[in-house]
Amino acid sequence: MAVKPVVLVLNASGEAVARNVADAVGAALHGREGRVTRADAYFANALDHVRDLFAAGVPVVGVCASGILIRAVAPLLSDKRAEPPVVSVSDDGSVVVPLLGGHRGANRLATEIATALGAVAAVTTAGDVALGVALDEPPLGYRLDNPQDAKGAMAELLSGAGVSVTGPNIFDIAETGSGVELVISEAPEATGEKRLVYRPQRYALGLGCARNADPEEMWALVCETLDKAGVAPGAVGCVASIDLKADEPAMNAVAQRLGVPLRLFTAAELEAQEVPNPSDVVFAEVGCHGVSEGAALACGGVLVTEKVKTANCTCALARAEAPITGLPGRARGRLSVVGIGPGQASWRTPEVSRLVAEAEELVGYGLYIDLLGPLAAGKTRSDFPLGGEEARCRYALERAAEGHNVALVCSGDAGIYAMGALVFELLDRGPDEHGVSDAAHRVDVVCSPGISALQGAAARAGAPLGHDFCTISLSDLLTPRDDILRRLKAAAEGDFVIAFYNPVSKTRRTLLAEARDILLQHRPADTPVMLASSLGRAEEHVRYRRLDELDVDEVDMLTLVLVGSSNSRLAQLGEGPRMFTPRGYARKIDGDLAADAAQ
Repeated sequence: MAVKPVVLVLNASGEAVARNVADAVGAALHGREGRVTRADAYFANALDHVRDLFAAGVPVVGVCASGILIRAVAPLLSDKRAEPPVVSVSDDGSVVVPLLGGHRGANRLATEIATALGAVAAVTTAGDVALGVALDEPPLGYRLDNPQDAKGAMAELLSGAGVSVTGPNIFDIAETGSGVELVISEAPEATGEKRLVYRPQRYALGLGCARNADPEEMWALVCETLDKAGVAPGAVGCVASIDLKADEPAMNAVAQRLGVPLRLFTAAELEAQEVPNPSDVVFAEVGCHGVSEGAALACGGVLVTEKVKTANCTCALARAEAPITGLPGRARGRLSVVGIGPGQASWRTPEVSRLVAEAEELVGYGLYIDLLGPLAAGKTRSDFPLGGEEARCRYALERAAEGHNVALVCSGDAGIYAMGALVFELLDRGPDEHGVSDAAHRVDVVCSPGISALQGAAARAGAPLGHDFCTISLSDLLTPRDDILRRLKAAAEGDFVIAFYNPVSKTRRTLLAEARDILLQHRPADTPVMLASSLGRAEEHVRYRRLDELDVDEVDMLTLVLVGSSNSRLAQLGEGPRMFTPRGYARKIDGDLAADAAQ
């Protein structure tokens, strides 16, 4: 399991058991507000919270009725190969039931919990019950080459076929003859529907290359190296290199194609290795006498293939005595720039929730991190005040440069009037241009979309963005006032629906009034205006005004102002008015009516 599980408890009756479970598996304890006395984090609604964790890929252990967990995740069930484990524990701790993800860690987790509690693990997956093993879940450090055949092979065994083992018996299964063959080998082996091949991941692949080397050249070298060494690709446990190459496309492509992590070392760490083919040229370039050989050795074990090279790439292979599980070196840092929407969990995308769950550290304006609720519990957080935008982006990039997995948390969508653009602006500058460090330029930057205030307001209104629209920020802190006015006039003349971000501040009160007056020169006085405050939160407040009656004093910093075009209108419904902007379908409808009347 890549993400640590979370233990949930709903009532005081299960609190002691839940605490024991959390201690046993090293997990955070989340408790229901008002019902649990001591927890790492609290939630208001169990169904929403379980659903949010599950969507983020977080394994869930609920000390509660199984039905609660089932109802929570049922709408999200789609692919059992990607779903995180879900385990139910009775309040008295006597029964542990893996509900989902049996072969993705749930059975193992349930057994671990049951052992700690002296309980019964109610494992129901057929292989575990009948044979005591799950053929698609090998021990840590081993990989199944043909997982697509595991289900059929297990069915054969359950139907009475025999089983034989070639190599170490990693499942400690009794051999009963021919039928299904389990092969444990580092060497290339043919797979089949009744021949499952498992790879002990003992090999570290050290790589070096010229800047922007062709990924295909590197991949061809790796394949040739493994082939000559008689090593199957699945037996590779990690790819390693110097940290200066963290962003090298060729190396990242090899790690991705092999499905293993890329591990990085400093020049000093590589220089400490006794490489058989030292190079003064390499030392002058990067500060160590060997990259590929040094990186392979730094992962432990001994070299089985010394440095081989092509015009732009080098490769070396080391073998450890045991499968590589505790990875040496450090990972390439990652910065996830995420938009959490207006704040409510149901408006946050599963991808954003997953990136937040995977992050080691959360960086952002404190209020935005608070809106993540229990999803932020137990994580290092670095809060920055409003106005500290540049400082928080620099900090997030530099923390990622140290090899950490960092999430930069923004409200709405991170790319719309938020931190996304500033992150790339800093990355576009060198250290001598008040940019960020060279190491920060090598981090993996991931951007994930969120529901913007514009989208939230439009959904609450009805369909005001049914035709052409634009957004304009009325903040003149970073944009000259004259530029804002020029854009206002152009948008007014173009008859766009306009969403105004940052409409007012404590010291800036006149631009919204000027915008209103400019728009009144180009569209009717009764043009509908929507004022949407605190969208998606408990204090949400939506109201409509005429353009000529737009009062600046009714607007604050948390309000989005949505001004219709000359064609926008309000449809009067039983629940109140809904704003929409026709796209032209009315002409077709009116034409059809006229044709009907003429017949």
